Amino acid sequence: MSDIYHLIDRLERLLNESWRMPLSAYLVINEDDFLDVIDQMRTAIPREIKESEKVQRERERIVAQAEEEAERIVHMSQEEATKLVQDHEVIRLAQHRADTVIERAQREAEAMKLEADEYARSVLLALAGQLDGLDDQIAQLLATVRNGLETLDQTQERELEEQG
Repeated sequence: MSDIYHLIDRLERLLNESWRMPLSAYLVINEDDFLDVIDQMRTAIPREIKESEKVQRERERIVAQAEEEAERIVHMSQEEATKLVQDHEVIRLAQHRADTVIERAQREAEAMKLEADEYARSVLLALAGQLDGLDDQIAQLLATVRNGLETLDQTQERELEEQG
């Protein structure tokens, strides 16, 4: 994320270091520097998206691990219950214990899944919010550059007409 913020700061510096057109609200910006920063943004944003995908993969790994653990616990509980078939009371106690273990494992697996989902969601929302803000800033900067270029073109045309 710091790369994107750094690039936004560079764009802001470009605006602050540019000079104003006399008697207008337009700025003259170094086009090469401006386009260089935009290219760097295009490189940085996919990197941020890859990081969010890594978080999503980690979430899926945690969920899969929790499900495997739940299955292992269920399997162990079922085996234990099968071994204790000798006495009715033992069977009843074993079934109760297996149910408790299964229920606890399911609760733990669900809690781990919810935590992983929430973490992935918060990371993706943060990234989406930053990217949304970046879109607006780039659009504003691009409009400013285009207006500046249009003003320069109009000024140049007037000067050519006056000379010609």
